[in-house]
Amino acid sequence: MKTPENQTKGKQLLEALLCGLAGGTVFSWIGLPLAWMLGPLTAVILWNLLTKRTLYWPKSFKNGGQMLLGYSMGLSFTADSAAQIAGQLPSMTVSTVLMVVFGLGIAFLASRMTGVNTPSAVMGTTPGGLSQMTMLSEEIRGADPTIVTFMQTIRMLAVTFMVPMLTTFAFAGGAGSGITASAADAEQTVSGGGLMYLLMAVIAVFAGTTLALRLRFPTPWILGPLITAAILTVSGFPAPHLPPLLMVAAQLLLGVYLGLGIRLDMLKDWRKLLPFSLVSGALMVGFALLLAYILHLIHPMSMATAFLCIAPGGLPEMGVTAHEVGADVSMVAAYQLFRVFFILFLVPLFLRFAFGRQDTAGKAVESM
Repeated sequence: MKTPENQTKGKQLLEALLCGLAGGTVFSWIGLPLAWMLGPLTAVILWNLLTKRTLYWPKSFKNGGQMLLGYSMGLSFTADSAAQIAGQLPSMTVSTVLMVVFGLGIAFLASRMTGVNTPSAVMGTTPGGLSQMTMLSEEIRGADPTIVTFMQTIRMLAVTFMVPMLTTFAFAGGAGSGITASAADAEQTVSGGGLMYLLMAVIAVFAGTTLALRLRFPTPWILGPLITAAILTVSGFPAPHLPPLLMVAAQLLLGVYLGLGIRLDMLKDWRKLLPFSLVSGALMVGFALLLAYILHLIHPMSMATAFLCIAPGGLPEMGVTAHEVGADVSMVAAYQLFRVFFILFLVPLFLRFAFGRQDTAGKAVESM
């Protein structure tokens, strides 16, 4: 029996889905990169701003999209690519440290120009994940989670739009979004792979994802399938590739979720922080371009691959872009994963040493 609450959520879900489909269709028709991620993201943000209506998108949809994308990225790993990645660990370390240090420089500049305290500015500009930085800000003394969330959101939004545009039109010969030749080959692999291999791959992916959740991996819904698919591929197992329709669905599921998470009215003085957050995002992308060019000269990789390796975006967004422009997905995933683990394990130690832990007991007493 359907309750009024379930009926309301159903209508909100349908409304969000229609927004996402409309945005993806328009972006795809125009020929913009990452059409089925950026299109739904843009449509949902605009719909929220114009109508102030409440939309609903289950978190399980986002998790499902991440699983599809993680599995697809893991299939790009081979024994040869694993050897190349191992040889580039020094480059991964240096590039990640330089990006973090550059972010710190922007943070101190932001603190001086906007009046935001230094801990909030540092955590708002660090090229880490939005959710990880927001949760960490609750532990760091002096950091304001609301300011950190806003700055990270705007940075993520700027990078999510700028990097695919630059990669597609500047480094990939204007390749647009949509179904690529490699995706078409993937569809044929699915149809010819056999139901037994497909069933075994599905069981392995769910087991790998469950293990990643139990071990509390960062972004387990994408890391679990990615690592599982990589192990299957490197070991010689004929893991089936995903058809193009499922890749479009993965982008749609993630795009709508990201759009619903971006609220420009979450901060009272957002107008003061917005311009600087956009500029800082652009500066991070510009510095990533410089490092990518150096990486391109040192290692035998295309400029598109090098840029997506260094770009301060999220693993899902950079992975989808790498798929679309024909970049080395395994190398991009390796660099992005390295930065995720570096920021999650080492940056918090630095921040706690520099600013100290939040006195949660004292904070609770003050709030009483």
